[in-house]
Amino acid sequence: MSFDLKSFDLSTYLQRCQERVNARMQFWLSQQSPQAPHLGEAMRYAVMIGGKRLRPVLAYAAAEALGTDPEQASVAASALEVLHSYSLVHDDLPAMDNDELRRGQPTCHIAFGEATAILAGDSLQCLAFEILSGSDLACMTPTVKLAMIHTLATASGTHGMAGGQALDLEAEGKSLTLQHLETIHRLKTGHLIRAAVRMGALTAGADATALASLDRYADAVGLAFQVHDDILDVI
Repeated sequence: MSFDLKSFDLSTYLQRCQERVNARMQFWLSQQSPQAPHLGEAMRYAVMIGGKRLRPVLAYAAAEALGTDPEQASVAASALEVLHSYSLVHDDLPAMDNDELRRGQPTCHIAFGEATAILAGDSLQCLAFEILSGSDLACMTPTVKLAMIHTLATASGTHGMAGGQALDLEAEGKSLTLQHLETIHRLKTGHLIRAAVRMGALTAGADATALASLDRYADAVGLAFQVHDDILDVI
């Protein structure tokens, strides 16, 4: 995709991506079982409380960069953000970071209770894979669905986000080497950001060469994002 960089307005682009993914997530959240309304409300609260929607933006941008209508990447974008929201709910719990505020609002366990927050996080994680596996978009062929599910699952488990969080908890109060710190950053945040770019590219039918190039780009972006985030935590 080609465009005039001089006329490109990043703020407008970010807003457009945020509105697009918010609308799709609202749809999926509205499809949840009415038999547990309190749980559904906690899920909506966790997802729609705000946020930059960075991972959906990267998925949309990767699809557009490869010449695909960004709307086709809304499945990937929604699944990514729903799963990211689950991780934040669990990160905020007393057993983890014990945070009472997120984005200026009470965290999910403060607003709904710890047990409901745990279930909301669990349900959001399941919803992410429901979104991917249940899509009827033409670009979401069985092969693409399987590749996206594998990508997101790998980026979220012990090889990615959960593994990075475990290492981060173990490192509390310890002096770390630069290599160890980078490992935590790449697992905890970088792998899900890389998954966002890859899943957007898979929407566009990217070949192995394009995926390898985008992986290198996303790896650098993910590390930079976590370093910036850690600096903000300190200052």
